[in-house]
Amino acid sequence: MTTLFISDLHLDETRPDISRAFFEFLRDDASKAQALYILGDFFESWIGDDDRSTLIDEVSLALKALTDSGVALYIMHGNRDFLIGQQFCATVGGQLLSDPSVIQINGEATLLMHGDSLCSDDQEYMRFRKMLRSPQWQQDALAKPLEERRAIAKHLRMMSSEANSNKAEDIMDVNLDDVSRAMQTHQCQRLIHGHTHRPNRHPMTIDGQPAERIVLGDWDSAVWVLRANNDNLKLEQHPFPSTSA
Repeated sequence: MTTLFISDLHLDETRPDISRAFFEFLRDDASKAQALYILGDFFESWIGDDDRSTLIDEVSLALKALTDSGVALYIMHGNRDFLIGQQFCATVGGQLLSDPSVIQINGEATLLMHGDSLCSDDQEYMRFRKMLRSPQWQQDALAKPLEERRAIAKHLRMMSSEANSNKAEDIMDVNLDDVSRAMQTHQCQRLIHGHTHRPNRHPMTIDGQPAERIVLGDWDSAVWVLRANNDNLKLEQHPFPSTSA
């Protein structure tokens, strides 16, 4: 059976092309899989499970149809949608996955992460991340009215965009020492993560043994999916569906 891994769709009302690609992916690909893992930044922003929009409703219905058909769904927080909660997961029939998590793929322990916690060279972001992941900050944020939360989310996205525009590219990538430590801590020779928008497969050596780090791609201009099938893992890129489809 096939297991699929995706991340960094950044679903947003302003990008209907990505939503259209996702719905086609669910219909033509994920519906035939055993399980689908979404490793963070599924939405461009998430201000609480009580938020409603046309996009959220459409995505919820599509995911519920997928899980009702028997496909297992796992959702991990990203740095954009870390407020996704149990209510949303229950609505769509999915399971909220801790970051990090270890699963078995073809008998091999595999570490799953969003990836932002590995970008430790970006100390400014790490301080920002620590604040946003604080239970007290999240509790205070979720207690605010929806409109105020929308304004906060918009402000945070603006701050992030401005900060990233002034940073060197390499500082926003993962720290390889942290990657090795994470894999050693969890006793895994394979790591799958997203976040960096740098899809690739990186051979490594961990504790003298061959290992691999697989980076999922973002869906800004193409569909990226990692397909695990029998003994084979394949990182695939597919074009978005045409608007006439």
